[in-house]
Amino acid sequence: MKYQFKVMTQQEAEEIAHQWHYDGDYAFYDMEADEEDLVEFLDSEKRGDTTFSVYEGNDLIGFFAVHADVGSFDIGLGLRPDLTGGGRGQTFLKEGMDFVQTEFSPARVALSVATFNQRAIRVYQKAGFVDKGTFMQATNGSTYEFLRMEYVC
Repeated sequence: MKYQFKVMTQQEAEEIAHQWHYDGDYAFYDMEADEEDLVEFLDSEKRGDTTFSVYEGNDLIGFFAVHADVGSFDIGLGLRPDLTGGGRGQTFLKEGMDFVQTEFSPARVALSVATFNQRAIRVYQKAGFVDKGTFMQATNGSTYEFLRMEYVC
């Protein structure tokens, strides 16, 4: 594997939550954009041992969260803001999926992505995720449309 996955420490969670800020519409993904998400991300008990910091060498480049759900595993992921939009998403996702399959052996992996984020949706589709429908969710002070996607392992 090109990347190393380590159970996230409190220091790493605080760095991501308070120092990672995305540009333009992607600021939607800032941890501080939603108080409830921020509190959950910073709570070590809620993160448990299934939220991972992702390193390339000594550099913290992203995170990968894995949550068991009925019949599948849900993932949430984030790439450091200065690394987005430069073609790294496919490798980051592949490495994360390899890690999830090795560690958890899921039959299916699911994720949800804001429908405006066509850049991420293309990465997920190219990796083999298929669309499973949209839903509305309250977050970041409003209600947004999300796309549910699934990958069969």
